[in-house]
Amino acid sequence: MAERKPLKPNKDGVVLLSGDNPQIAKGFGDEPVSAYIAAVPGWKQAICREVDALVVKTVPGVKKAVKWNTPLYGLDGETWILSMHCFKAHVRVTFFKGTELKPMPAKESKVAGVRYYDVTEEAGIDEKQFVTWVKQAVLLPGEKM
Repeated sequence: MAERKPLKPNKDGVVLLSGDNPQIAKGFGDEPVSAYIAAVPGWKQAICREVDALVVKTVPGVKKAVKWNTPLYGLDGETWILSMHCFKAHVRVTFFKGTELKPMPAKESKVAGVRYYDVTEEAGIDEKQFVTWVKQAVLLPGEKM
């Protein structure tokens, strides 16, 4: 099997994985999530900032973490209601109990119960719908990870 070459940091010192998702060390709290958002390139950074701001505004005392190069949001720091991840053409918000949200986020998952909300540069965030989903998600049990 061919040996993989290590990924090289960009001009800002950040390693970007597939889809321009930044490689950020695992951590808990606002600092690693802020580092993730700061490392996201281009238009996706504004989307990630907006997702973060809307969750913080909607869920007072929200707990944050970065695991697997993905910001997670929850209520207790041990279970999580949603995450976000960058892809080439969109930022994906994952609702771990998405099939219980009304209406369900549009994108299906192979994982039971999970639904995705893919945010493109052109469409932007449907703030009203997103906040409605977040308000519903906090009433459901979080996902242990």
